[in-house]
Amino acid sequence: MADQKKPARSPERKANRRGAARLAAVQALYQMDIAGAGINDIFAEFESHWLGNEVEGEKYLPAEAAFFRDVVSGVVRDQARLDPLIDDALSKGWPLKRIDAILRAVLRAGSYELEHRKDVPGRVVVSEYVDVAHAFVEKDETGMVNAVLDQIARQFRADEFARG
Repeated sequence: MADQKKPARSPERKANRRGAARLAAVQALYQMDIAGAGINDIFAEFESHWLGNEVEGEKYLPAEAAFFRDVVSGVVRDQARLDPLIDDALSKGWPLKRIDAILRAVLRAGSYELEHRKDVPGRVVVSEYVDVAHAFVEKDETGMVNAVLDQIARQFRADEFARG
């Protein structure tokens, strides 16, 4: 028994909880887009059944619930303003409404976080949402997520991205 160590609390642990919150936020936004679920129903469902629980044999990581709520509610609140920004960053001929629903959710969540979560470096935000996209789509589509979020990051975080 003396050999067992408790896991150290580290910044990485917080980062993992935020990563789980991002993944859950994208899933929640997708569900809202596809099923038309309301935000209060989504919060109740995800916080009681998904975040940190086992669902259909899959163990979901504990997520930072406040971060999850901030991203989801922020996207819902700002979607009418975020969508045109995303549209402008997409290739001409491929408006946001033609993009798969899961990718719309990734791009909206990433755009929201780039604009409002200045406590997280812009490159981290882009990288995290590319990783989230990897869970759902092929490599080509994750490249599109990277390109679009990078372009949006340069609008919201020009000072960070000017430094190289």
